[in-house]
Amino acid sequence: MFFKTFANKTVKELRKNQGFTARELAEHIRVNESLIKKVDHYKLKKVPEPLKSKIEPLLKGKHTDNLPW
Repeated sequence: MFFKTFANKTVKELRKNQGFTARELAEHIRVNESLIKKVDHYKLKKVPEPLKSKIEPLLKGKHTDNLPW
């Protein structure tokens, strides 16, 4: 159930919820900032697969699981 509501949100909304700017998200996954801005208005389920698999863990907040504190 959680996945359906998560996938129906836009990339920009999810990115803002995690506190990322487009530039920061692009640096984390090592792509151009323009690519992030291009898919910002897409719902997460509509993002093409190679990019989706890179940004999904960051937008879900799983990157904070490995912090040393």
